[in-house]
Amino acid sequence: MIYVFTLIDKPDGLPLRLRVRPEHKAYLAAMADSIAFAGPLVADDGQTMTGSLLAIDFESRDAAHAWLANEPFTQAGLYASTSIHAFVNLWPQKTGFPAVA
Repeated sequence: MIYVFTLIDKPDGLPLRLRVRPEHKAYLAAMADSIAFAGPLVADDGQTMTGSLLAIDFESRDAAHAWLANEPFTQAGLYASTSIHAFVNLWPQKTGFPAVA
């Protein structure tokens, strides 16, 4: 089952996000074959990172929660709020893919 993570940074969290980002990206890379999509949420300027949106295949909700508990941004205390929802993709992707660097 794909689980979608909506992860919102604490106010003024950008310096912490930038400092921990290499560890976060390495943690995601370990799940590369299970990621449907992933990337930062940004402000309306299209640049300032304000959170994360991830869609990752896990065998259970418990596994998704356990993964998030060990995620570097979570461990660093970056997020003001987190949510995890089961997701079924019923619409073929037409825009926004492939990922941009």
